Amino acid sequence: MRKDNKFENKKNLLEEKVISITRVTKVTQGGRHFRFSATVAVGNRKGLVGIGSGKANEVPEAIKKAIQAANKNVCRVALKDNRTVPHEMMAKVGRSVVLIKPAKEGRGIIAGGAARAVLELAGVKDIVAKSLGSNTQVNVAKATLDALKAQRTPEHIAELRGKKVEEL
Repeated sequence: MRKDNKFENKKNLLEEKVISITRVTKVTQGGRHFRFSATVAVGNRKGLVGIGSGKANEVPEAIKKAIQAANKNVCRVALKDNRTVPHEMMAKVGRSVVLIKPAKEGRGIIAGGAARAVLELAGVKDIVAKSLGSNTQVNVAKATLDALKAQRTPEHIAELRGKKVEEL
């Protein structure tokens, strides 16, 4: 099976942003073993974004693995006027719930923490995002990405229904 190469050239242009680094401890009979877990978001600020996580004995190795995982999970995000999302959306991962809403031009990214990192790398310029429920950074980032993936443009809906945009 041949891999799809449409994102291969764009991987070189992706920016990375570390969302979280946590120390994981495994207690064995011989003592404690420390490892590090890193979560990274990558994007080109023009509609491509992805999230990945990696674990290793050292922080730089964990970040490197997370970047590789994020590059494999890159997806395209539907943007309206190349600045905001087409409609309101809620997404849930674990106990974290993220609500994203389109905003007027010039409003900026009104979001915090992990949601802001994902939205910036996706290329969204005007949006309001609210984290409801648990504020675990990894789950908030995944929920934000799920909310962005679930966005549909009028063109996409018309194509699904087999109609023209004017008929909707």
